[in-house]
Amino acid sequence: MAVTIDRTSTEGRPPTPPARLSLTRGTAPGLLDGAWWPRSRDLSRELPALAARLDHSWGRVTHVTVNPAFWPVIPRKVPVAGHTVHVGWFAKEQDPHKLLVFSYAADRLDLLIIPPETGPAAAARLMSASTTPGGILTASGLMADERAAGDAAQSRDREEEWETEGGTAPPPAGNPTSSPPSARGR
Repeated sequence: MAVTIDRTSTEGRPPTPPARLSLTRGTAPGLLDGAWWPRSRDLSRELPALAARLDHSWGRVTHVTVNPAFWPVIPRKVPVAGHTVHVGWFAKEQDPHKLLVFSYAADRLDLLIIPPETGPAAAARLMSASTTPGGILTASGLMADERAAGDAAQSRDREEEWETEGGTAPPPAGNPTSSPPSARGR
């Protein structure tokens, strides 16, 4: 996959809303330290809000890494209030659903990246699952579980629709006016 490096400035852009972020609280470390739900796939626009939020509660963010699978443009540097955050990427070594955040003070955070197009209910489930102390699922494992849960819910919805329609199947394709065999040929 080709990765584009953005060298444009974010000056003149309207400010982004605060980052949607959930971090673990507890002493039992897990594979993930929380989840981040960006509003778009534009790292230049999304990272300043995340870094600003973490700078105050966790320590000054100095570097982040992503897998380029879901990011069309990866900037080398992102200006954040008063400093610059360096951005790196690893195609094979890093889970595509994970963001690594580094700081001077607190070392490293491993965050699940919830895709921007995810609905609020699914995002809430993913944020909760990613902040479970002692969690043993990887970022991709959580995403796979959520997809499976979504598929199961969709299946239940189809079954409910079947039951509310009386359990009758639509006529076969290509034969919209089928009649019982005994009625044919009279």
